[in-house]
Amino acid sequence: MRIQPFRAWRPTPSAAAQVASVPYDVVDRAEAAALARNQPLSFLHVTRSEIDLPETTSPYDDTVYAAARARFIALQKSGTLIQENDPALYIYRQVREGHAQRGIMAGCHIDDYASNRIKKHEKTRQDKEDDRCRHILELRAHTGLVFLTYRDEPSVDALVQATEAQAPLYDFTSADGVQHTVWRVRNSLELTEAFDRVPCVYIADGHHRAAAAFRVAERLRAANPSHTGQEDYNWFPAVLFPASQLKILPYNRCVRDLNGLTEAAFLEAVRRQFTLTANACPVPTGTAVPPGTTVPPGKAHTTMFLGGRWFEMSWTPDKKADPVAALDVSILQNNLLAPILGIADPRTDKRIEFVGGIRGTQELEQRVKTGRSAVAFSMAPATVEQLMTIADAGQCMPPKSTWFEPKLRDGLLVHTF
Repeated sequence: MRIQPFRAWRPTPSAAAQVASVPYDVVDRAEAAALARNQPLSFLHVTRSEIDLPETTSPYDDTVYAAARARFIALQKSGTLIQENDPALYIYRQVREGHAQRGIMAGCHIDDYASNRIKKHEKTRQDKEDDRCRHILELRAHTGLVFLTYRDEPSVDALVQATEAQAPLYDFTSADGVQHTVWRVRNSLELTEAFDRVPCVYIADGHHRAAAAFRVAERLRAANPSHTGQEDYNWFPAVLFPASQLKILPYNRCVRDLNGLTEAAFLEAVRRQFTLTANACPVPTGTAVPPGTTVPPGKAHTTMFLGGRWFEMSWTPDKKADPVAALDVSILQNNLLAPILGIADPRTDKRIEFVGGIRGTQELEQRVKTGRSAVAFSMAPATVEQLMTIADAGQCMPPKSTWFEPKLRDGLLVHTF
């Protein structure tokens, strides 16, 4: 597994907290606009530039990408973003509610993506992939970081800890209470050589960013008769975390309607598939799976909010099921969402919405009570080990199976080519 230092564009230390923004794909347009309001340096003006255009503007309109490029250039010209003189690696530590995770910020090569050294566990959506490709090409920059994980390597851990003893480039706490600290690595060669012992890594979050980086590089390779494989477009920025430090929250489901069924008919159909208990307590979606946990709390059950009440849905696990079929989200999809609610493909069906566990079960209740959704499902979270096992087997998890928290911040380190 290769990693490489890169010449990052990054905010000045005094501007870092103002520039750093949530990833473009964890907020909708209204949420992005609210976060960026009265925040002219927020990187959301680059990653979600439609917020500065009329509300009727399509997020895929030419003007959106032109606005993103203009804002990115403006941040550079104003001196808010500066470019490193030399390539470097970085350590990125995030602390949320007393739990810390430490990753290496580095360039990863698309050939490792193509050869499956960078393993995937999720399929991508064409429209989202196309959008990121266009965004990368227009800006000639990767504005977001891919979130990668790997099985722990002690020699890498030791070098990361040594870097933490130095003075950081950035150290600030974002509005959501997460502390973000970044160090520049003094001896990048030592860390890249230590990472040679890591045979592969896994995409935890950022499948669309990685796929788009690959597609862009393939296009630029084809247009470059002198291509060598070492050009900057062959690399994309990522943060690589040891698996033992990560926590996963669930990815919950909301469905807009009951597929023509009354509540009574729907409940009867569910009872034929699951053991159903009314007035249950919801799965505690705000609680992450502790590192090292192999069986998530609430295994073989989920909870459903319908008609102002919570119901528990439980089942007997199939010990012979493959790793994907055994996932709670697969059980829900194959036994309820598809056959009862008619959600055949959750990747494309507009009737289903996915809600990150960070929002808690109160968000699910609110969506149903206000009529935005007819029914909501609170899931128990999967584990990092389940993710890696499925990726090792060359299989894919169902869409939106995991929600990693805390999220990486956009705008702290930008890779250009």
